[in-house]
Amino acid sequence: MLVLSKFFGSMLVSLPSSKSLTLGWNYGSMLGMILIMQILTGMFLSFYYVVDGSMAFSAVQYIMYEVNLGWVFRVFHFNGASLFFIFLYLHIFKGLFMFSYRLKSVWGSGLLVYLLLMMEAFMGYVLVWAQMSFWAAVVITSLLSVIPIWGPMIVMWIWSGFGVTSSTLKFFFVIHFLLPWFLLVLVMLHMVFLHSTGSTSSIYCHGDYDKLMFGPYYWNKDFYNFLFFFIFILFVLIYPFFLGDPEMFIEADPMMSPVHIVPEWYFLFAYAILRAIPNKVLGVVALLMSIFSFYFFLLISNYGSLLVKVNKFFVFFYILVSVVLSWLGQCLVEYPFSELSLFFSFLYFFLIVIIFFNFYVSKFLFF
Repeated sequence: MLVLSKFFGSMLVSLPSSKSLTLGWNYGSMLGMILIMQILTGMFLSFYYVVDGSMAFSAVQYIMYEVNLGWVFRVFHFNGASLFFIFLYLHIFKGLFMFSYRLKSVWGSGLLVYLLLMMEAFMGYVLVWAQMSFWAAVVITSLLSVIPIWGPMIVMWIWSGFGVTSSTLKFFFVIHFLLPWFLLVLVMLHMVFLHSTGSTSSIYCHGDYDKLMFGPYYWNKDFYNFLFFFIFILFVLIYPFFLGDPEMFIEADPMMSPVHIVPEWYFLFAYAILRAIPNKVLGVVALLMSIFSFYFFLLISNYGSLLVKVNKFFVFFYILVSVVLSWLGQCLVEYPFSELSLFFSFLYFFLIVIIFFNFYVSKFLFF
């Protein structure tokens, strides 16, 4: 117990922190709070959910209409996923602005958390067993067939047969239930790495001359998170299904697919990249590289950030391109949207290369 108290004291009380950390550094603590909220609401929902293809959709309706306060837990859980990705993207963009990839272990573990969260969100989306979620499962799992030799075998193993069935739903439910606990441990490891290296700051340094104790100064700053939670609660209670798709209110029909399959908004940029490339294999590779390409930043050791304004310009441009790609991801696959998706997909990867090149070149200008 003494060891644990010392451990948490070193992380939350006596941790040396830069005086120049702004509200942009609240994104990490906000993500931790949302993760806890998602785990708690998800546990409650799992008590009443039925993992069976013929009853899953009805079980969700039962939670909404029959279980006391079940609708509260459900609307907070599925809207919480959107809140999670809002602050996750803000956290990543802040890292790009502040050259956070200089902290190699922090950046690497953070990207792993991001990838696992995408998988977690997708599996939770499928559990509703509505039209859009069912066919999203068919499309996304089919992408694994591009893996040489073992691809079709892996797809059939996940499906537990020749199509997406109740067994597939059970597989997704088990992973969706267990993965958050692993994520919780990984987030703790991410924090240990962060606190061993120190955060980047708005003055781009790791010096000891501007440090103060994390508690209670930054505890007070983290209370701003509750303001965003209050706004979130109001939004959820007034517009509970604003971020949902109408097809999510129709029970899954394996014999008839939706006219236009669209994922949740936080996957749209990746979906636009996937659709933009006619070749299935190249499309899947581009989809994976849209995230994995940021791992290449770990190959450079650079602690002198001279080209700050140049980096900010390209990161702003990268954010703009990502937003446009997200808009294109929900458009029909027709002219001019398909051509625009290809063009902005090229811009997306080009900007990542430029940001990487800027990071690489700036180390030679440091003297």
